[in-house]
Amino acid sequence: MINVLFKTTLFCFFTLLFLTSSVRYSSAEIKVGVLAKRGPSRAMAQWAQTGNYLTDVLGEQVVIIPIKFTLIESMVKTGRIDFLFANSAFFVEMEKKYQARAITTVINSLDNKPLDKFGGVIFTRKGSGIKKLEDIRGKRFMTVKFSSFGGGQMAWRLLLKNNIDPQKETAAFLEAGTHDLVVRAVESGRVDVGTVRTDTLERMQSEGKIQINEFHIIHPIADDFPFVRSTRLYPEWPMAAMAHTTTELSDRVAAALQKIQPDSPAARAASIMGWTAPSDYSSVRDCLETIKYSIFVP
Repeated sequence: MINVLFKTTLFCFFTLLFLTSSVRYSSAEIKVGVLAKRGPSRAMAQWAQTGNYLTDVLGEQVVIIPIKFTLIESMVKTGRIDFLFANSAFFVEMEKKYQARAITTVINSLDNKPLDKFGGVIFTRKGSGIKKLEDIRGKRFMTVKFSSFGGGQMAWRLLLKNNIDPQKETAAFLEAGTHDLVVRAVESGRVDVGTVRTDTLERMQSEGKIQINEFHIIHPIADDFPFVRSTRLYPEWPMAAMAHTTTELSDRVAAALQKIQPDSPAARAASIMGWTAPSDYSSVRDCLETIKYSIFVP
């Protein structure tokens, strides 16, 4: 009886020790939330190597957490992540509401050309009869999410500038949830017009999923920017530190990210060139104020 009691006590002791150590390890993890604009599996394929790199450099476990558009604010508000990598509009909103701070900006890549800005592209199927912005009136118009900067808000601003209110003058003003689903909806004819961030169509073509020449770009802007686009350009996504994240840790993460080289596994997996000093996001705030989005209503 005493032997059984001893074993039971010993088991409980080691169970408690294990749980305590697990809690301590979990709390010591550095959690990086990543907006899963093309879905969680795609986000992990892109950013898991960056998590591995940061773990090696910092000597602390870094965990990548894909987050849906609708869960960004709750993850920030409740302190469940230490850093956030999300679109520029999410950043300025989290900056204003929860004191997030940009520590570095991603440098996108096409054919080894560095790009620290991005835009939105509005498109339809070839042969749809929709040629220009004015033709969008009365049509089914699909965004990624109303909170998607490149896949919604940039095009929204462009339409308003051209005296077209997508909330009132389209047959439907819809959300798909991911960039790929917008493209598929336009391709299949389920909607008439879609908008996604620049580089989406090119990346889907490189993956063998679509052919860009099957689509018509509305309001195309011809310049030296290497992706098709319809809107003005805005600064690329920042990595943001949350209010509870220490300056010391933020500086270490920023320094580590800015040392990533274009030929590194982390950069190749993410299809980026690396990271640079944080950009000026005032143009993003201007866009959100123009469309009267959320807390940016004057």
